[in-house]
Amino acid sequence: MGDAEIIPIGTRGRPGRGTGTQPSSAARGLAGGSRSAAAAAHPSRSAKPAPRPRPTGESGADGAEPVEATRPPATTTDRAPSGGIPAADWLAALQHGAREVFGDEWELQLARFLAFLRRRLTGDFEVDEYGFDREVTERLLLASLRPIAQKWFRVEVRGAENIPTEGGALVVSNHSGTVPVDGLMTMVSIHDATGRFLRPLGADLVFRLPVVSSVARKGGATLACNEDAERMLRGGELVGVWPEGFKGIGKPYSQRYKLQRFGRGGFVSAALRTGVPIIPLSVVGAEEIYPLVGNVPSLARLLGLPYIPVTPFFPLLGPLGLVPLPSKWLLEFGEPIRTDELDAGAADDPMLVFNVTDQVRETIQQTLYTLLMQRRSVFR
Repeated sequence: MGDAEIIPIGTRGRPGRGTGTQPSSAARGLAGGSRSAAAAAHPSRSAKPAPRPRPTGESGADGAEPVEATRPPATTTDRAPSGGIPAADWLAALQHGAREVFGDEWELQLARFLAFLRRRLTGDFEVDEYGFDREVTERLLLASLRPIAQKWFRVEVRGAENIPTEGGALVVSNHSGTVPVDGLMTMVSIHDATGRFLRPLGADLVFRLPVVSSVARKGGATLACNEDAERMLRGGELVGVWPEGFKGIGKPYSQRYKLQRFGRGGFVSAALRTGVPIIPLSVVGAEEIYPLVGNVPSLARLLGLPYIPVTPFFPLLGPLGLVPLPSKWLLEFGEPIRTDELDAGAADDPMLVFNVTDQVRETIQQTLYTLLMQRRSVFR
């Protein structure tokens, strides 16, 4: 086979057209707007000047349709820094967005927040002798916990009418959950149901931790000792105690909802000396948020902690394993156990203290069994 003749594309079969410096007629037809670029590259070959665009409504001599007057396109250098949007439009957009997010009363909420911020910056707020900051607890701590209680754990409260509306009282609850989340949920549930603040009695470890201790103090917690408990109860406070302590929250999942020993009955002695009622509280649901399947005692002793929990998700999944499971919670407050009918020296009678302690423990345990039978599922 001989050599085939190579015909350049766009030359209509005529060699030589479309090569060199001048494109072919077909290429010029396809290029469209390239004629102006070619004219710019070769000023000597410029075409005829473009006809002047006719204003709107003016017809050409040949009867053609009128051509609208054109303007040069705007560039970014011609725009103002604000993009030409007036300040009033920016303000209206911000107001509309705030109304969509915070509701129609967003201005009132903003004013309250600014007033709160001003009081914090100027020091115009009060704390009691234990460090309890009512405003921080209500506006920050409880407000942050409320969505978790309502949306995540779906806490259902029963028997809230057994909590006195005023005066001192002692709430005694079971303890579980690997992490003491049940105490926080009890605080927000009591406040939403009665409007009262629960003053928790915390372990020594709580007040040794750098950030947790400050938050606990501002939230109303104090050290779990008889002196502070009795002073609070005499002052008309609603005090909360979890007698199982670390034995309750650190028990394995196989022993869930089985109460541990209630200590030596120190909480009963405080209630007997002050004559306040004891409110048994049974919490179902906290056992399932972090199912404890193991422990690392050597590492716990090294860090000075009561235990290092091992769950099905922690530490296997890392930080994701710290997210609690969304179990269904039931909180039931039992009938108050009165102590004001006993003798003045009842707190010094060890047998009486033991009997009252055992009565409170059995009341909570039996209520737990009843709630477990009523609960349809762990997560419903």
